[in-house]
Amino acid sequence: MPSPSPEARAAKSVLTSRRKRVVSLVASLPEAAAILRAKQHFSLEVRGRKFGYLLDDHHGDGRLALNCKTAPTVNKTLTDVAPERFHIPKYVGKQGWLGLWIDLPKIDWREVEDIITEAYLLTAPTSLVARVERPKAPNLSMQRTADGPYA
Repeated sequence: MPSPSPEARAAKSVLTSRRKRVVSLVASLPEAAAILRAKQHFSLEVRGRKFGYLLDDHHGDGRLALNCKTAPTVNKTLTDVAPERFHIPKYVGKQGWLGLWIDLPKIDWREVEDIITEAYLLTAPTSLVARVERPKAPNLSMQRTADGPYA
């Protein structure tokens, strides 16, 4: 079997780095964890309650996606505004969850952090929610465009 090309190794390294960054963002929240499931998928949980999933090649789609719980109508609004970055995930999209592609060339990590934090706040017990520092103004802006800030 031939070894992977340098490009394939570099792409895999980028995706591995992004998975680690998402896991780190989740771990920064009180009692939250990214739990490895099915070899390449993570469930994002707080006290056994799921608030998101990090999915790698889900059902063979070849994509890396972060699917998180959102407030009502946010998923529809964001997918309408930026369909190249957001999607309504299968199965849980009907319950208001939002999908964010994190395999794109540029990722707005502040936006990823905001989405994870909001999903956590919608799921965590009140005692844990009180321990999360919230920004003075919400960072998850529905006015963001494809040209929004990236890091």
